[in-house]
Amino acid sequence: MRARDLLLALLVVALWGVNFVVIKVGLRGVSPFVLGGLRFLLASFPAVLLLPRPRVPWRITLGFAAASFLGQFSLLFWAMKVGMPSGLASLVLQSQVFFTAILAALFLGERPRRVQIAGTVLAACGLGYIGLRSAGAFPLAGFALTLAAALAWAAGNLASRALSRHGPVNGLAFVVWAGLWPIVPFFALAWAFEGGEAVTASLRALGPSSWAAVAYLAWAATLTGYGLWNRLLARYPAAQVTRFTLLVPVVGLFSGAIFLGERLTGDQLLGSGLVVAGLALPILAGQVARPTGAAR
Repeated sequence: MRARDLLLALLVVALWGVNFVVIKVGLRGVSPFVLGGLRFLLASFPAVLLLPRPRVPWRITLGFAAASFLGQFSLLFWAMKVGMPSGLASLVLQSQVFFTAILAALFLGERPRRVQIAGTVLAACGLGYIGLRSAGAFPLAGFALTLAAALAWAAGNLASRALSRHGPVNGLAFVVWAGLWPIVPFFALAWAFEGGEAVTASLRALGPSSWAAVAYLAWAATLTGYGLWNRLLARYPAAQVTRFTLLVPVVGLFSGAIFLGERLTGDQLLGSGLVVAGLALPILAGQVARPTGAAR
């Protein structure tokens, strides 16, 4: 991966790591489905009036929107509403890396290199260690919903990967147009599960901090984060790109501790170190192999 793209990947990691704290703030007194609807409403308007629709088949746009936007965030917001801590949610959600690798191998024929597998296993050990040592710290329902959100994200990653088959695609425009589709379903879910009064109460409960959270979710996490993410997935194999999200829980854990007072234990620090090592292993191996290949 080029140095510039590496820096862009790390920027996405930072934006998405802090994202979990912002979600917690946005959910104070607000329905998770209303928060999701407002997020994509702000992400798509007025940008959709300024950016032309990408020349991508509707099935890819709808597949990405249904999985990555509606599926992932309805489940994740719901999980955090029922008590899933922000730091641990950022951790469990990264199981999407393993789901993506499996789905990419099954449906796209992408076979990761041995060093990538080794790095992913090492990072998985770090994630598993943090999860096991944090047993009882989060509700079972929240854990299950977050795991389902990770599977939805993985399915969306395959749709993003399919963009490479349709020539150069403006990643930002793709995110903006895809963001149109979940808006109505989010509000429909709020009405179906919580009733019209809950939707009205959520809109009335929106204060300055809630609107600031919606703005961050829409412009930083969605437009910037997913715009860069889709760009990277269009250039590199899915397994190579998605490994970077293993750093998201590291940022998420520290952010939760700093901004929300969530306790950061020694076990979580140790597990985070394993995650970093697992991500760094394939990158360092590539840097070592490059001069050797050049010399040959």
